[in-house]
Amino acid sequence: MPPHLPTALQTLDEPFLRHIFVRDQMHEWSKQPMVMERADGVFYWDVKGKRYFDAIAGIYTASVGHNNRRVIEAIKKQLDVLHFSPPMHGTNPVAVQLANLLAEIAPGDLSAVKFECGGSEVTEAAIKLARQYHRLTGNPGKYKVISRYQSWHGSTMGSLAASGLKGRKTVNEPLPAGFVKVFPPTCYRCPFGLNYPSCGLICATIVDSVIDMEDPATVAAIMVEPIGHTGGIIDPPDEYLPKLREICDKHNILLIFDEIITGFGRTGQMFAAQTFGVTPDVICTAKGMSGGFIPISAMICRQSIADTFWGPIENNPGFVEGHTWEGGPVACAAAIAVIEEILERDLCKNSREQGARLRAGFEKLAEKYDVIGDLRGKALFQAIEFVSDRKTKSQFPAKPGFGVRLGRRLLEHGLLCRFDPHWIAFGPALTVTAEQIDEMLAILDLSLGEILEE
Repeated sequence: MPPHLPTALQTLDEPFLRHIFVRDQMHEWSKQPMVMERADGVFYWDVKGKRYFDAIAGIYTASVGHNNRRVIEAIKKQLDVLHFSPPMHGTNPVAVQLANLLAEIAPGDLSAVKFECGGSEVTEAAIKLARQYHRLTGNPGKYKVISRYQSWHGSTMGSLAASGLKGRKTVNEPLPAGFVKVFPPTCYRCPFGLNYPSCGLICATIVDSVIDMEDPATVAAIMVEPIGHTGGIIDPPDEYLPKLREICDKHNILLIFDEIITGFGRTGQMFAAQTFGVTPDVICTAKGMSGGFIPISAMICRQSIADTFWGPIENNPGFVEGHTWEGGPVACAAAIAVIEEILERDLCKNSREQGARLRAGFEKLAEKYDVIGDLRGKALFQAIEFVSDRKTKSQFPAKPGFGVRLGRRLLEHGLLCRFDPHWIAFGPALTVTAEQIDEMLAILDLSLGEILEE
């Protein structure tokens, strides 16, 4: 018989925890396991009763805060009506309603929606869409996807092949063929050794050269996160995404924005495409769309692309892609409630305002602590990179890394954020208040001071 659940969780016995995989190395995680029991607003409480500020919205997912009653009531109401509809035979009214709502708020003519269950599924779907679209439009040789090093597009094999993190790729290689990488627009650490703006935006212009070397007749899509996450919140120059749009138009290539993190208010507009003023051919969304209540994702594409998949079944099979839980009515009900919450409470405005307050707080800390080398990001999606020397931009040793040490100290003081060896990131719920931002900054200040005194 398994041990008594409440007792085992309170003591966090290692034998009891051996039955679950977590994202960390399991043996190391079990030494200081984190097991959350409940949440409300921008706070978590673990099984031992300790409270944490959630400065990362779970993982950029709890967009309208934990325990949001509007979303919960929408879920309960839908459960009484229809909890599952047959995906092989059609759809349901709630999915149709959500698709129309997404078409209304998406930029430009992005108005056709394909639902999936998570981020990996939806980026995978976008890759399939690009290849099938070109096949249907007389360009079957277009199959390659250009993406960036330091990117993260998902854990399934296609989305992983598009990703650019060696630590997550190598253990799963060989990966599917047809994926080409370019360097990201990391201005603070330019891979070409140049400085913006005298660099001539080579991080974007070189993409055109790569396409020419690969042969434009073989390239189907460029897939990028408008602001890259895993490389340390890579915030591109204003001209970067417009240049990619120009290159895609030149070569008949689809531009895919992975907005799994940046969508739904995270950058101060509903989509980062609107923040940067660039309309892609496809937007991939997930995470914040349903506020973390029920998994759902959506691929939103231009109507002209969707129209390609209409036609006689003899020579047009439609979009060949499907999953059991796509467009589930309960998940769609949650997403509708989240979007209505964002719109009616103007949480995009709050994201901009509290993001400005967060940046001002980071800037004050940068004046106080010379280990802060760079500040990046927009609205409620920001990062701090740490250096041992500002002039040379030298980094601290990677193991354990200054960012990891700081992140662990923040946890001790009750603040949960994203931390890597050289940087930390904040991305709280769009409902966060000015007072809560100030409290988070105070904990960061305290923790920085302690680490530097050791």
